[in-house]
Amino acid sequence: MTQSFQILSSDTVWGILIRFAINLVFLIILIGLIYFRSSKKEKYLFTFFLIGIIVFLVCSIMKRVNIQLGVAFGLFAIFGILRLRTRNFNVKDMAYLFTTIGLSVINALGMMVMPFAGIVTLNAIVLLSVFILEEFLQRNLFKKHRILYDNLGLLLPDKKTELLNDISAKTGRKIIKVKILSIDIKKAVANLEIFFREQ
Repeated sequence: MTQSFQILSSDTVWGILIRFAINLVFLIILIGLIYFRSSKKEKYLFTFFLIGIIVFLVCSIMKRVNIQLGVAFGLFAIFGILRLRTRNFNVKDMAYLFTTIGLSVINALGMMVMPFAGIVTLNAIVLLSVFILEEFLQRNLFKKHRILYDNLGLLLPDKKTELLNDISAKTGRKIIKVKILSIDIKKAVANLEIFFREQ
């Protein structure tokens, strides 16, 4: 058992391959199961997996070279910001990209007293954090949309429930909140911002 831990933490070919397999398993869980299930953006799967693999291999090689980790992390961060910002990446996608890079760096270095247990524990903490944030925080975020509304009679303060029910029936979504942006009395329309949870 001790010998297998030494192989896992070593810079031999077998040690790197074992850590690579562990890294790949956790990348599949992060990207394939958690990210794709919530975003359905298959166009980024190739990018995330490839970056995770390349970062792991580069960091594994740099362990044998006298280079500071901060410089290496800076190179990956610059690449992520300068190159991928040209695509329409939102903040959440960039967070997943950074998590992919972080996991790959952790798995590549693996400098721990108990290599296997340490790597699994750190990866599990990251994945559990992402899962909890995805399931519980994202669920409470509202989507918003602007609409033109023609039933001005329901904009009165005491007609709030009827207003929400009417807009919900017309849009097919469960409207949580309505914000009045402007009212055009001559045209008898109001510019509203509606808030709903994405199904």
